[in-house]
Amino acid sequence: IIEYISASGKIQPKTEVKISPDVSGEVIELFVNEGNSVKKGDKLARIKPDTYQAHYEQTKASYNAQKANLANAKARSAQAKAQFINTESIYNRNVQLYEQRIISQAEFDNIKANFDVSKAEVEAAEQNVKAAEYSLISAEANLTEAQNNLNRTTIFAPMDGTVYQLTIEVGERVAGASQFSSGTEMMRIADLNEMEIKVSINENDIVRISNGDTVLIMVDAYLKQQFSGVVTHISNAVQTTTSIEQVTNYDVRIQILQDSYKNLIDETK
Repeated sequence: IIEYISASGKIQPKTEVKISPDVSGEVIELFVNEGNSVKKGDKLARIKPDTYQAHYEQTKASYNAQKANLANAKARSAQAKAQFINTESIYNRNVQLYEQRIISQAEFDNIKANFDVSKAEVEAAEQNVKAAEYSLISAEANLTEAQNNLNRTTIFAPMDGTVYQLTIEVGERVAGASQFSSGTEMMRIADLNEMEIKVSINENDIVRISNGDTVLIMVDAYLKQQFSGVVTHISNAVQTTTSIEQVTNYDVRIQILQDSYKNLIDETK
């Protein structure tokens, strides 16, 4: 005895990726057409890079300037340390002379003031070196960001698959993804080797379905052929249909088994 539950659904790829750019601008090149097969890492499109190239050059110049500032700060620090060593030596000699009352209080005070100033200059020079190092780190981060944005003007395929939907043309402007927006959808790539069906099952029948149940599939385009599938996912989320009588449904995903439609695959492609 076999118990059947009938449901209608839509055939769709099991894995589908929506391609949106990370940066905004004008699309100047498209490397694929709808229906093309692509490999992971293949070029898909290119956004006009002029603005991002200019920003990269600007941040690179700022980075080089900060490198020069750091080198100058280190040189000034080395100079201040050398001067301090000399001032310290003079101070130590005059401490003994002062204790022996060979030099006056005024002379010793002047020498000690020079020593304190030289010591403070060393500390200030060391702080300037640290500040220059932090500025260089910030400039390096800006340069990395500018480089990444420039690289993002070329969009690559994130997976193997087929371009089954292309929604933009050369010359159109696209918006980059941000915290508040997913950006302009440019195309979709899907793995058409694995297809599934998404159906809605009402609350009365859902209790009779389990993961791994076998499924017989009828497709309108192939009325004389029956396909096989297996239940792979039963949603816990409720889909409520508003009507006179409220109906509660659950989404169920069914994977179509390749063996049942391998006769339809063109092996020459």
